[in-house]
Amino acid sequence: MKLAEPPSCNSASTITFIGKNRRGNWVAQEQHGLYGGLFVNRAQAFKYALFENGYHPETIVELAREIELDPNGAGRMA
Repeated sequence: MKLAEPPSCNSASTITFIGKNRRGNWVAQEQHGLYGGLFVNRAQAFKYALFENGYHPETIVELAREIELDPNGAGRMA
């Protein structure tokens, strides 16, 4: 059985931001907008970010300010 890599796992050098949006949902967004999503809690956002970046926790940055999911590119920080 061959294990499949996450489709977004190109490089460990990209940063994934996680934080809350203005509605209180958790957002995970890769710095260039390659992947992202909305989550009900921090744990799920972090788990998603880990999976998508190939399990490199050192490349995940939690933001203190708001971040909005941008489906057209990188996340916007409020």
